Amino acid sequence: MDDRFNTMAGWALFAGIIALGGTIVSGKIFHGGRPEKMGYAIEGVEAEGGAGADEGPGIATLLASADVAAGEKVFGKCAACHTVNQGGANGIGPNLYGIVGKPHASIAGFAYSDALKSVSGNWTFEALDAWLKSPRAYADGTKMTFAGLGNGVDRANVIAYLNAQGSNLPLPAAEAAPAEAAANAAEPAANAAEPAANAAE
Repeated sequence: MDDRFNTMAGWALFAGIIALGGTIVSGKIFHGGRPEKMGYAIEGVEAEGGAGADEGPGIATLLASADVAAGEKVFGKCAACHTVNQGGANGIGPNLYGIVGKPHASIAGFAYSDALKSVSGNWTFEALDAWLKSPRAYADGTKMTFAGLGNGVDRANVIAYLNAQGSNLPLPAAEAAPAEAAANAAEPAANAAEPAANAAE
């Protein structure tokens, strides 16, 4: 009986030594230090939301060529939380019928976050553009968890679609191109110099 116990104890001790040795060796080979660069990029995924996601034309220029039908498709990302039909029920988010031009946090029966209640003014085209780009940047503390639309064209299309759902406000004038704006600024100076040149002549 003692021999059997000694044999079992010996094998248990041997297994413990092997396990300890394996742990030490694996620790030398596979060390768990903090990597220099955290995470890795996933190819083919477009970053959405966040400041500086796109530096293209302003919303007024994009709205001039916005596509309402394309906006309806992009709105599919919003449809899980929002209705947009007249008299539609509030869901996770408020009903958005006629939202363009309305004051912030003004849809009856919806429990808005204090963050959005504290934002003054109306849902202008510019305000909706900023909100859709990054809700958290627009109203820090908002209950809306959507990351935002990084593509300015998508935002313009959605805004045009929302505007067509009961608001129908006139779209803002497109911004002048930089070269055109510079030429327009130089024109008054040239016109002012012309009488002086004529007088000298």
